[in-house]
Amino acid sequence: MTSAVPQAPGMPSPAQLARAAEDAACAKATSRPMASFLLAITAGGYIALAFVFWTTSQVGAQALPWGVAKVLGGIVFSTGIVLVVLTGAELFTSSTLTLTARASGRITWAQLLRNWAVVYAGNVVGALTVVVLVYVGGTWHAADGAWARVVLDTAAGKVGHSAVEAFVLGVLCNLMVCVAVWAAYSGRTTTDKVLALTMPVALFVSAGFEHSVANMFLLPLSLLLRGAAAAELGSAGDHAALTWDAVLVGNLLPVTLGNVVGGGVMIGLMYWTIFRRPDRR
Repeated sequence: MTSAVPQAPGMPSPAQLARAAEDAACAKATSRPMASFLLAITAGGYIALAFVFWTTSQVGAQALPWGVAKVLGGIVFSTGIVLVVLTGAELFTSSTLTLTARASGRITWAQLLRNWAVVYAGNVVGALTVVVLVYVGGTWHAADGAWARVVLDTAAGKVGHSAVEAFVLGVLCNLMVCVAVWAAYSGRTTTDKVLALTMPVALFVSAGFEHSVANMFLLPLSLLLRGAAAAELGSAGDHAALTWDAVLVGNLLPVTLGNVVGGGVMIGLMYWTIFRRPDRR
């Protein structure tokens, strides 16, 4: 039924990984809401700072081959997910794995939805906090405004997706995020966990998949910069599609739904069905 590949000494089997992921999901869904909210604020901040790192890596990257620039950006962005996992922060995209605990009957639908709502709200607060800090601190002036240009051009591309495209890109993104988090449960050292997390995250970022929490930072910042940077960059007309409606309805809504399907269903429930459902029977 499962893979017969021998396991290295001390390395958990896929079935043990599934149990560890479910236990972690149950613990998250039953923790104190205030603790979850505060941990979610830190996660939103880490992902936002990772996008700051990504943006910086892309300034002047036009001189590199396209694929090299994208992979470089993906690797540096993985810093955010690494910090989330190592510090125990609460990220909405990985919290979709609580569907495994619901499937086993260890939590109720009310507990699951409360956890998602609390974590999502905390991620928004954390991401917007970094938006304010980056804007007021003048980070966007870097490289004679080229830093702001990367933000604006990237955001314009994201709101240019159709709702279906945004949803599917959200599915693909969280499939990789959650498989990275799932694999990280096998790690016994910090190095193990960092290696398990880095490449799957680099894959989704370099391929242009859509992460709802990352977009909570990028898109609001782009709305601030669209007006502020016009005088410096002469770019307001180039980014007329950047509106609150395009951000909230055209991007964040379908991307969030896609993230739930990609992480909660395609990773969480898939592995639960393979490894945990037979145990319940």
